[in-house]
Amino acid sequence: MKCIPSVLLCCLLFYCSTVTAQVIKADTTSRIRTMANADTLSDVIVSASRRPENIRNIAASVTVIPRHKLETEMAINPDLTAILANQVPGYAPTAQSGSNVGQNLRGRPMLVMVDGVSQSSPLRNAEVDLRSIDPAVLQQIEVVKGATAIYGNGAAGGLVNYVTMVPDTTTAFGGKTDVQLNGSLVKVKNSVGGRINQLFYGKVGKFDYVVSGTAEQTGEYKDAKGDLVGPNYSLGETDTYNAFAKLGFEPGRNQRLQLVYNYYSSLQHSNYTLVNGNLATGQKATGVLGKPLGEPTGAQYNHNLHLSYRVDNLFLHTSLIADVYYEKREDVFYVSLGRFDGGDGQSLANNDKKGARLFLQTPVINSPSLKANLAYGVDYLRDKTSQPLVDGRVWVPTMDMTNLAPFAQADLTIVQNLVFKTGFRFEDVRIDVDDYQTLRITNASGATVTPSFMVKGGTLKYNTGLFNAGLKYNRFELFSPFISFSQGFSVMDIGLALRDAKVNSIDKINTDAVKVNNFEIGFDSRYKGLQFTAAAYRSTSKLGIEVIYDPATGLFNTARSPELVYGFELAAAYRFNRTLTVGGSYSYTEGKRDINNNGKYNDDVDLYMNGRRIAAPKATGNVTWTPLQALDLMLNYTGIMNRERFAKNSTTGIYNGNEGAVKAYNLFNFAASYKVNKNTRLSVGIENLFNEDYFPARAKWFMQPGFYSKGRGTAFAVGVSVRY
Repeated sequence: MKCIPSVLLCCLLFYCSTVTAQVIKADTTSRIRTMANADTLSDVIVSASRRPENIRNIAASVTVIPRHKLETEMAINPDLTAILANQVPGYAPTAQSGSNVGQNLRGRPMLVMVDGVSQSSPLRNAEVDLRSIDPAVLQQIEVVKGATAIYGNGAAGGLVNYVTMVPDTTTAFGGKTDVQLNGSLVKVKNSVGGRINQLFYGKVGKFDYVVSGTAEQTGEYKDAKGDLVGPNYSLGETDTYNAFAKLGFEPGRNQRLQLVYNYYSSLQHSNYTLVNGNLATGQKATGVLGKPLGEPTGAQYNHNLHLSYRVDNLFLHTSLIADVYYEKREDVFYVSLGRFDGGDGQSLANNDKKGARLFLQTPVINSPSLKANLAYGVDYLRDKTSQPLVDGRVWVPTMDMTNLAPFAQADLTIVQNLVFKTGFRFEDVRIDVDDYQTLRITNASGATVTPSFMVKGGTLKYNTGLFNAGLKYNRFELFSPFISFSQGFSVMDIGLALRDAKVNSIDKINTDAVKVNNFEIGFDSRYKGLQFTAAAYRSTSKLGIEVIYDPATGLFNTARSPELVYGFELAAAYRFNRTLTVGGSYSYTEGKRDINNNGKYNDDVDLYMNGRRIAAPKATGNVTWTPLQALDLMLNYTGIMNRERFAKNSTTGIYNGNEGAVKAYNLFNFAASYKVNKNTRLSVGIENLFNEDYFPARAKWFMQPGFYSKGRGTAFAVGVSVRY
């Protein structure tokens, strides 16, 4: 057992005492608040259009995970990729991994943000951005689904915004300590881990602060048979650290200056080397004792620094938000055996961002029958991304992107019921790449797949306008419909194209950007204790960015065929009384590629999109029950259904990479929380309650022997939370 769980056990005993509690609430730099009853649609305010507004006025599908749901999920498992998969319809299932490959929104790439600051880089989509911050410092998570023109480059499938906390309290000093032990219930030996989070907050005069530190160590992950889950990118034996500070100053009633710093690191320090699975026989991947090759995998570091200034009631009652930010992160990938010039290689993803934003909002009309607002501003981003090998060799050269994007957004509310929104954003993108030399790539026998040669660099330029419009009618709570059209934009995964270059100049590589047209129609309904939402969508792009596996070379390439993605989502919740609520959702996504580029998607040559982009259908359910005032019980269900769209390779007898058939599985999680007194709360969480023996969806469709691992078996978590 590692050292942290032992310390945590002592902390559990020490902190089970009575102390004075203060409540910490939260907002963001734009003063976004969650109300007392966050499950009621009319009481939740989100920032889907970059300013606070009622969720009922948004003409798009939005999911908000409030603080109390985050706390319940964290009592089971604090992994954000799992929380999002459990809570958000249309979101692909988690792989229980440090990588979120294949975990997208409605079949398209998404933009991950912390307080509106991007953690993603479309230049080389490393697909590790979901694990950028610890959930202990989050007030809520906002998920906007479908292409969005509001945030621009990278949000072709929507966005995930992690909203952090600031205090709303009169006390000068308050705090909260959370301690948790966790491990396997199938085979406890070597599986026990734990986490501790310490939070301080307060308000002194015009100043307020939040300071938080989190340390977590996980033990070995065990599957339903008690065997070690394959260690490739597993979250078992992982050390995670998060340091967070937010300082605020309000010089006047309508002004706020705020500085935020966040540091996040999550690295796997495994005691096992990988034993590959066998795709033909169904043998799962596992591990044997031994030192893994290379450096520990995961997020080496992620630094975020964010300074913002807000002032209200300027000229014509205009409000202004100006901010500057800096983000620098490095992520470490697994060792590829015998791939690079006949030897092993381990790559890094380096990302360095600097940006500034100016956002203004002016009320144009404010009368009982008509309200109109105009929002406008400009975004600036400088993003440098590269993917070298650990030993210093260049695999993907540095790509230096400058992105300038002015925008304007207008909304009208007619007689308080009819809401119309429209806007425009112009993207001006420039990407500079120096001359570089490709690495010689070999196959398993050492033969050359792609030779090493010089590639002439240059400048790539993209200019495009993005339009959005939406209409929402809120006259009747029983039926509140909306319809919307929104365009999204993203440069393709240029790093993937550059590292696999087969020509000697980047101007000969197809690096054209992707522009997405997203149509959506839906409604929400409320009747007494019932809430119901439904949405259907259709998303098209003239160019694709699907990653295709080539079995002849063992390499992944990008297909540029036109794409169609479509689907629907249903969600319902019913509150029987103050103590019992039930809910559930169903989401379905499908996608096809127009191989012959004739504008149709049903020709014999046209193909379905693979599992990396299109998730299997997903159903969720939940029951929350409060039999006693101090006791909360919750049962969650997540069901992943079958998806089989491709035939097996006639030569190998197995599916090609990214095309494997997903087999259905059903997972139940349980959480209980007991309030010992007004300051102390105990919690128990059980993951995979019925010990389902299964391969996660990604293990099935990915079809890579090193990732062919079973899912985690029944696991427990016990914790105590104390406020003072």
